[in-house]
Formats: sequence, C-alpha cells, structure tokens
Amino acid sequence: MSGGVRFLQPSGLAPAMGYTPAVEVSGGQTLYISGQVALDVAGALVGDRDFEAQARQCFQNIGHALAAADLTFGHVVKLGLYVLDISQVGTLRRVRDEFVTTAQPPASTLVQVSAFFRPDLLVEIEAIAVAPMPQRTP
Repeated sequence: MSGGVRFLQPSGLAPAMGYTPAVEVSGGQTLYISGQVALDVAGALVGDRDFEAQARQCFQNIGHALAAADLTFGHVVKLGLYVLDISQVGTLRRVRDEFVTTAQPPASTLVQVSAFFRPDLLVEIEAIAVAPMPQRTP
C-alpha cells in the first residue's frame, strides 16, 4: 500500500520476522477493528479446540469488518494477536500469511494471555487499517 503509509525497518532494531517494526501513516481513513474471536455470523463457535480453525475465523471476521469500510487486508497496518498457548505461533503465522500482504506485513504484537471471555476461545485478533486520502482533482 502506498500514499500516506510507509513500512519502516529501522536500522537500530533486530531483523523482524513476519511483521514490520514500524508503520508510518499520514492522512487518510483509519479503521479500528475490535478484537475478533472465532464466532460466526450466528454467534456460534467455529473450531472447538481447533486453534487453526479459530485463527482463520478471526481473520475472516476481520475481513468482514474491513469490507464494511471498503478496505482490504492490504490496508491493515497493525495487528494485535492474543493467544492462550504461545506454542501455536507457527500455526498463527501460517494462517495470518493467508490474509496479510507478506511483502509488507503489518506492525504486530503477539501476547499470551491466561483466559478469554469464553473458556472455549483460543485466540483473539484486533486490527488497525488505514486507507490513503483520495487524490483531489483540480
């Protein structure tokens, strides 16, 4: 994505693996997406005890929120990823890469938590997306 968004790899930081350390945004439309869990449109759990299925549903739910604002995963500049079991990071990265722009991945934070609001949830993901300001014609 261009036009008001720069993905930065600061020289003073260790190399990033699968995320961008800093994303600079100027102007444009910003969409803050609340944490999404593995519930379908009817509120039913997707992927009981299945981390991969739950992660995929979280990203699909984010996709629905993006589409509601006429945005795509290419507009996502930041992800917050919360998991019960940090050993699932490989699976989470693989699923994430099915959705995000891997050439310029979003800035990200991954945190292991002790519990979610429902005991059957294994992962929750939030996102921030930015679309550049439309170019004005004189």
